[in-house]
Amino acid sequence: MELESHKDVHTVKKSFACEICRSSFSKKSRLENHVRIHTGEKPFSCEICQKSFSQSAVLTRHKRIHTGEKPFLCEICQKSFSTSSDLTRHMRIHAGEKSFFCEICEKAFYNSSDLTRHIRIHTGEKPFSCEICGVSFSLKKNLTRHMLIHSEEKSFSCEICGSSFSLKESLKGHMHIHSLEMPFSCEICGTLFPQRKNLRQHMRVHTQDKAFSCEICLSSFATKAHLTRHKRIHT
Repeated sequence: MELESHKDVHTVKKSFACEICRSSFSKKSRLENHVRIHTGEKPFSCEICQKSFSQSAVLTRHKRIHTGEKPFLCEICQKSFSTSSDLTRHMRIHAGEKSFFCEICEKAFYNSSDLTRHIRIHTGEKPFSCEICGVSFSLKKNLTRHMLIHSEEKSFSCEICGSSFSLKESLKGHMHIHSLEMPFSCEICGTLFPQRKNLRQHMRVHTQDKAFSCEICLSSFATKAHLTRHKRIHT
């Protein structure tokens, strides 16, 4: 259905023109969607996090972040994806197509977007910033997940202890505490952890990465918890 709709771009007469930039469209609805680029109008809002979008289709894709729905299935390996474009990119893995190369480390990728994200490892670039707290991310999807923290909407609850979470994956990670599972292992020292975030914090012990700094005395710490305890010295 998406392919047939796309073919209209090449074959159907474009009778609906934008009065602002003169772009033409084959359907009035497409023109209306386009005009919102100029007006900034975002009439479609997410009921969970209140984020707004200019198109209903974009809102539908966004909601899958909250629901975890992945309706696009790879027939080869059965892996599921939330969007058809993600599935298309995934299929290149099975085809063995890696046409995009990093000029720094020569690692190859299946698409240009993966290469762009990879390059940020080398540059340290974090172009996606939270307008509320200023935290920056290298990936837009990480910023999107982070914004749920500020929405105070916690739709995923633990049936065992009642703890609530804004993300389904956070609840999934939390459940390891009750099951005593330790699925995340440090490749350096072998220490096991119930959640990925615990492993990330632990890795700073090996890398000496101290990302949390005291604004008063500029002392740095590997974890936010250590910084919080340190601040009590000043109060």
